[in-house]
Amino acid sequence: MCLCCCFEITSTSQSYRNLVYLVGLNDGCIFKMLPIEVFTCFPGQMWDKVLSKVKKAVVFMDDKCAESLHWNGGATSVFEAGARNLKEFSSFEAGGENEPKAVFVVSTLLKGRTADIIKDIIGLSHFQYCVVFTTVAHSIQLFANNVTAELEGNPVFERFEEKLSEWMGDMNYTAEVIHAPVVFAPVSPQLLLTPTFAHLFPLLPQDLKTINIKRTEKKRFVSLTDVDMQSLTPELQIEIKTLASAVNCMFESTSTREESFAVGPMSRLIAGELANHPQAKSRRKTATNKASIVFIDRTLDLTGAAGHHGDSLVEKILTVLQPLPGHTTDVQVDMQELTNLQHIPDSQPTLAPGCLAQTQSSTARLLWETMLASKQKEAVMEVRRQLVEAASKENLPIKMSLGRVTPEQLCSYVQLFKSSWGALESNCGVLQLGLATAQTLRHPTLPRWDACLAFERLLLQALGDSDFAGVLRQLLPLMKPRGEEGSSSESSSGSRSGEDECGPDELLVLLVYLYSLAGEAQPADDEEVEKVERELIGALTLVVTRETELSPLLQKLTGCGSPEELTMERAHTAVEGVFETLKELSHARDHLKQFTSVYTASDGVHQATYRPFLRQVLEEIFHPDRPECPDIEHMSGGLTDLLKTGFSMFMKVSRPHPSDHGLLFLFLVGGVTPSELRLIREVVSAHKPGTQVLVLSTRLLRPTDVPELLFTTQRLVPDIGV
Repeated sequence: MCLCCCFEITSTSQSYRNLVYLVGLNDGCIFKMLPIEVFTCFPGQMWDKVLSKVKKAVVFMDDKCAESLHWNGGATSVFEAGARNLKEFSSFEAGGENEPKAVFVVSTLLKGRTADIIKDIIGLSHFQYCVVFTTVAHSIQLFANNVTAELEGNPVFERFEEKLSEWMGDMNYTAEVIHAPVVFAPVSPQLLLTPTFAHLFPLLPQDLKTINIKRTEKKRFVSLTDVDMQSLTPELQIEIKTLASAVNCMFESTSTREESFAVGPMSRLIAGELANHPQAKSRRKTATNKASIVFIDRTLDLTGAAGHHGDSLVEKILTVLQPLPGHTTDVQVDMQELTNLQHIPDSQPTLAPGCLAQTQSSTARLLWETMLASKQKEAVMEVRRQLVEAASKENLPIKMSLGRVTPEQLCSYVQLFKSSWGALESNCGVLQLGLATAQTLRHPTLPRWDACLAFERLLLQALGDSDFAGVLRQLLPLMKPRGEEGSSSESSSGSRSGEDECGPDELLVLLVYLYSLAGEAQPADDEEVEKVERELIGALTLVVTRETELSPLLQKLTGCGSPEELTMERAHTAVEGVFETLKELSHARDHLKQFTSVYTASDGVHQATYRPFLRQVLEEIFHPDRPECPDIEHMSGGLTDLLKTGFSMFMKVSRPHPSDHGLLFLFLVGGVTPSELRLIREVVSAHKPGTQVLVLSTRLLRPTDVPELLFTTQRLVPDIGV
């Protein structure tokens, strides 16, 4: 049995449907507030739609949908629904001779590469019945085919059904195409991720230059805030429309009328698309529940995303353990300590890995939620407590110990279970989380986390005292190839350890951290800054070329799969591109009027500190005086809202405010960190404890994700499967 596939699907219970709270009257209608459990159950409902069709079928699924399924019951739910097999969505896969039914689950348009792969699989198989589920709504499929008129029925789906029958070799064979927005992953009761949009990231000034190239001089945009949907690439328009459509489906399923707000240019585009969604307009007329949704651009606070100050166990787990293949969030947990297999260095693993997603056991699920929402010390102690409790319950010979929790201690508790298959099977969820914790705490690269944190604190203090050139110069001693003299920090005793050496990935993260705060430094001479930057570019190029193995980030950055392919010229070009992007980061908040800084300088008594952007936004939203904030823009959804906005200029008409309703959705476009989830909970508890907050985001961030999203992602041309 594969331990990482022990999941069960969550479905909405009748009790949730009955759990509603009356919150007031609006235009003669009674509006109610649903508990957030109803929304976190929505992904499972969408997967139920897919599972109802998989009986006796071979299921082919792309990576993005597979990651959503992973947090919605996993492969087990597919087999329990009667599927014969579950395979990768690939031209190299096929069904067997005695497998006449296929179900395809894709996150893309039904054209181009996606259509080719489906055709290839069918051509190698003997199917007589094919069902295709796509997360892209029919209206967007029409848009992708340059059809703007409203047509009756679903002609794109109907035409694809004909193609499926044609590829199967008999027009009398059965073919179905169905829209199912299986894009959400309920990572916790307070967090829904969208793996399908993991690489959707707010645009940068260099993207604005690309957009303007195709526009006449008089029509060029001055800033990103001027960019509208029509000026974006077709691929990005489709991506934004698909995301807005998925959110609309969630609100439609729960009969919710939302007020949309945006902070940042990309958020404005997404919120505007949701506000003006054709189906949303009719939904709002009959909806019985109300909520606010605030979209926030990640680029407005890269300091928090790149920083190591979160004191979060989960952030460290995500950083040091290898990701599950094809996943952006979950990681591989080595399960070898639960077996008698011998560890052979540099050998390929023969044991399926464990993971963090736990939906089978309520105990494991609660432990994961604690790990995600707590500080590291509390989380580690809870892991130990759960392991001790599980061992005691199974009557295993556990030796109690108090005091500091060590990885060796956690491993010794876990190893008790390998003598009893029954105990191992019934506690596999807690054991996977225990091993993930132990493997992180003893990981050889973990000291780099503390080294980065120490240097970030140093930079934070230096910003208030020096000009930017002086602060940049403090990075130069770190820019040394691994193992060279001076490439790692020396302790007070003068000893040197290679474990806390910053490699290229960590150096890129530190550069993002520093440049995101560049505007806080004392005014500097531009020529002096350029001089230091040239030195840093040369030094970092040397660091990259001296690597004996290229990390996934460096492979994407340089376009080289191995050190042998990497030339000095290619490395230098890549690093120069990095610095061109870095220079723009300090201008991300230039268009804002209130939330202009995430830095509090030292006042002589207190040290300089990082002031999270998200905290500032939430404190403004929950301010008892409900002031109007120019940076939190309400996105109008129709004529009524426009009239209210217009009349409010000269009459006492209250504008919509994010705190109007007891249910608030926060959608962080570009990712959210585990420590920010804890921050949200703390701010809400302190300022408005009665409010329910559900966080949505494109991904759960680790610091090293930030350079990848900034330097290697095709933000204007996302992969839509064409």
